[in-house]
Amino acid sequence: MSERQRPLQTRTPRSRQVDVYDTVLRQEKAQPELLAVLEKVGSKIARGPAPSFNEAHVIKALEIIANNKIVGRTTISNKLELGIGTTRTILKHLKKEEHITSSKHGYALSEQGKDLYSKLQSKISDRIQVPNNPFAVGPVVVAVLVRDRGHCVGRGVEQRNTAIRAGASGASTLVFSNNQIILPSKKKHNQEGIKQLQEIVTAKLDPQENDALILGSGQNQTNAEIGALMAALKLLKQQQTGTINLKKV
Repeated sequence: MSERQRPLQTRTPRSRQVDVYDTVLRQEKAQPELLAVLEKVGSKIARGPAPSFNEAHVIKALEIIANNKIVGRTTISNKLELGIGTTRTILKHLKKEEHITSSKHGYALSEQGKDLYSKLQSKISDRIQVPNNPFAVGPVVVAVLVRDRGHCVGRGVEQRNTAIRAGASGASTLVFSNNQIILPSKKKHNQEGIKQLQEIVTAKLDPQENDALILGSGQNQTNAEIGALMAALKLLKQQQTGTINLKKV
């Protein structure tokens, strides 16, 4: 048999599992640029004792500008629920990093900012308020999807702690798998509550296989939303550390 007529190699289940693992690792390496930008801007502005803003506020500022095309500082400040001075500082550093431009009419996303915002949208979904449910730890609950990060979800402790540090009451992290919401832990919850939550999330956020669902809880809408966003960012930052079980891939 000549070298050009080598027999076809049969791919074993194990080799297919390794391919999936390698694909996940490549995805892990594809997003540092996005997170580095947010951390760079956040680290520049979040100085001094007990800052009243974080990376979630940077995301919301970009979102407000993107949705309004051109918008004034006062409007951004009101929507962020931050003081004018704090908002000015956020905008100053976003402009310094060339993600926004300013004119007498207000602020707009630069081409670089549009690219950054597009990458954010591909990783983190819109936020929606959902009814109180078995996973809520506060009166107001905001849901957000982190795309294709279900394999990185462990017990959800890191996301919960991050949300609490951001001022939320807490956060719960679930996974969308086989067309249903599942729990990373073995705790039993009210199945009716899960069903109602799944119907709402499926209709409004269109979850896909391996998406992670974060539920930020707070005393008000803002706290719950900021907590959910910070927990989502925490999950994006997490390195894959033994959370993939190749036997189940």
